[in-house]
Amino acid sequence: MRIAIDARELTGHATGVGRYLMQLLLAWNEMPAATAHEFILCTSTALEPQALPNLKITYRQRPRLEGTLWEQMALPLLVNDAQVLFAPAYTAPLFCRVPTVLTIHDVSFAAHPEWFGWKEGLRRRLLTRASARQSARILTVSDFSKREIAKRLGVYRDKVEVIYSGVHQLSAGSRWRTGRDEPSNVNQRPLILYVGSVMNRRHVPELIAGFALLARTHPEVRLAIVGDNRTRPRIDLSAIASQTGLAERIEIHDYIADERLAGLYEQASAFAFLSDYEGFGFTPLEALSAGVPPVVLETEVSREIYGRSAVYVKRPEPHAICEGLECALYDSAERTRILDISQHVLRRYSWRECAHRTLQVLLACAS
Repeated sequence: MRIAIDARELTGHATGVGRYLMQLLLAWNEMPAATAHEFILCTSTALEPQALPNLKITYRQRPRLEGTLWEQMALPLLVNDAQVLFAPAYTAPLFCRVPTVLTIHDVSFAAHPEWFGWKEGLRRRLLTRASARQSARILTVSDFSKREIAKRLGVYRDKVEVIYSGVHQLSAGSRWRTGRDEPSNVNQRPLILYVGSVMNRRHVPELIAGFALLARTHPEVRLAIVGDNRTRPRIDLSAIASQTGLAERIEIHDYIADERLAGLYEQASAFAFLSDYEGFGFTPLEALSAGVPPVVLETEVSREIYGRSAVYVKRPEPHAICEGLECALYDSAERTRILDISQHVLRRYSWRECAHRTLQVLLACAS
């Protein structure tokens, strides 16, 4: 069977959706049930050959169009001889002869239109709603997102299937830490880490302010922020860091390679991810897999995904964030509790299981 994939998220610096698609391909590469099929990776720009020796892969490219125009006009022409199209990033061609399986990770653009520019928000709302209605099946990554998709996009819940993502293991050699390891023993200058695209809803300025409060009583702490700045209107994080007087202890990176990122997880003593709205939330699970307690905002989806394996902050306010960070760093009993239970939580998230169930849906929807 020929399975076409909109693979644009694999080009450039992969973020959440790109990692999701790459992990599926890596898992399929190790599954005999997947190696019997041909995967057609479709892009608008050149895609480097992927290290997937067990998969039958065909690369197809139409470079003259970009963005929505490419998706709606060029992609249908690239997939006409396939039996099914997998669209892993919210939208898909509205007029396509091939059945489509669509992944919608969240509907923040519909739940909170104020977070988006009017043109981008309108495009996302209209195109995602239309894509959801014409698709043969919708995949999503949490029960929370399933409820939101049905509510915000007006599709039947029976059409939406929840398949949890896996945990991206950045460093196979990460040493496991117990909660009994005090931060001073893990690292003489404890590091708080944030990883993820920087968006207004993730409260990174408030994280910096909370860190500054913590540094008054714990002058040894450091903060590292890794993620493309997508705030709107744009927030100058470097200026905010300078205003704290602690700029020398705050690292800010738009992007770093996985090898270096794995090193930051290895150094980290606590992880912070204070998001108002997510469909899943990869990076706190990555932190847990490296033995790092996460501090997250208390939301419906964070309780679903992380369970009891996190320090929860009720409001994205500097004093509350400071207390959460201090707990994750210096409360030995809480660190022990979180890291002891984390292995049970992490077992829920397997890329192999995610890939297996996704393939089953693709085959069931194929023409």
